[in-house]
Amino acid sequence: QVQLVESGGGLVQAGGSLRLSCAASRSIITMGWYRQAPGKQRELVADITNYGRINYGDSVKGRFTISRDNAKNTVYLQMNSLKPEDTAVYYCNGRTWPSGDYWGQGTQVTVSS
Repeated sequence: QVQLVESGGGLVQAGGSLRLSCAASRSIITMGWYRQAPGKQRELVADITNYGRINYGDSVKGRFTISRDNAKNTVYLQMNSLKPEDTAVYYCNGRTWPSGDYWGQGTQVTVSS
């Protein structure tokens, strides 16, 4: 079992920045962030493996940066140039071999126009 503890999030004006953090209870292969806006499906924001392979969702490329500290089992999401359409609940995700799939409790990000 893996516990994921998120921090960060909040309210910011359009064009501003926020940083999310997620700490895992143990080392896991892939860590990332998904988000879900009201009435929409959960979507990938970004994920990163423990050897540094990164994927970004198309809507955040060039604005968000994911990174991780393997020694701390922590993943970070730096969000810049935020837009109102980035408003959502952001969930930390961790995946382990062979089939572990874990989720954090979610943190609200609200971008005002």
